[in-house]
Amino acid sequence: MTYEELLAQYEPKVAAAFREAIEAIRSSVVLNTIVERLERGDIAGAVAAVQFEPEAFAALEMSLREAFNAGGINMVQSLPSLVAPDGTRVLFQFGVRNLEAEWLIREQSSTLVTNITQDQRLALRTAFEAGLSQGRNPTSTALDVIGRVNRVTGRREGGTIGLTSRQVEFIGRARENLLSGDVDGMRSYLDLKTRDRRFDRTVAKAIREGRAVDAAMVGKIIGRLSDKNLQLRGEMIGLEETRTALFSVRDNAVRQQIDAGKITAAEVTKKWKHSGSEHPRLQHLKLAAQSREAGVPIDMPFIAPDGTALMYPHDPKAPARHRIGCKCRMEYDIDYIAAGLRRYRARAA
Repeated sequence: MTYEELLAQYEPKVAAAFREAIEAIRSSVVLNTIVERLERGDIAGAVAAVQFEPEAFAALEMSLREAFNAGGINMVQSLPSLVAPDGTRVLFQFGVRNLEAEWLIREQSSTLVTNITQDQRLALRTAFEAGLSQGRNPTSTALDVIGRVNRVTGRREGGTIGLTSRQVEFIGRARENLLSGDVDGMRSYLDLKTRDRRFDRTVAKAIREGRAVDAAMVGKIIGRLSDKNLQLRGEMIGLEETRTALFSVRDNAVRQQIDAGKITAAEVTKKWKHSGSEHPRLQHLKLAAQSREAGVPIDMPFIAPDGTALMYPHDPKAPARHRIGCKCRMEYDIDYIAAGLRRYRARAA
């Protein structure tokens, strides 16, 4: 199985696990509890009533672990068996319980969940405060955050639960623009890539007539905008976190063979391969150029022009500007001849 096939298999699973966690959180919310706390001006209490806890993301962590383990096994299976001159054969194997491997996936998943929960509490506070400050009553404000029940499906739709704080602010501006009657503001809504185009005629008509969009219609428009942004966030988490898991474990799988004495670090080099995308990161083109001929020793980082050190694409220690949306690849070259001779000489000694 290729890297692309692994990504295609596990990215949707990770994204689905995130969406299912959000759905479970949203379904467990008690509207009256939030409304009562908002009526008292207890924003912190309203945020706490949305039980956005790390434990809710156990399935998300498990899906990442599955991708990680599958990537490690796939990596060693892609390496040809090592045969010394005397015919001795060495098989490469991946230990799913390797201490470093365990630490890598645990660190990635816990960091992801911590970031999600911490940012969500900020997003909830932002949304509750914005609703009340704009004069919406506590019930309307609560429903704008937790979503409204679809009478057909019985599930909540819309709302901002699961969105980042930046997405909440962005959606809040879109709501204000549609309710304001400001022509330029309403036109800016029509430029949003995540809007539901079925409402374009309604917004365009309001622009022509120089009036605000009806409040009830704005509720529907913003609800669909929120849903699309939640879907987008799930897809981004699925894609970026699966890439990080796969690249981290590929590197770890090779290091396991070094630790086991099957190969040495001196026998392994790595090459950064640019994806050839239409809009490449110039810095990543330079990274690929660093290793085009001889490669880089496995223990050495690639150094981007801005000074960032990266051990491999999607290195979790690298800043977001080098990770988000990166489609680069990493190839590991093992000097099998040198490894075979070394093992032969060691046996003969």
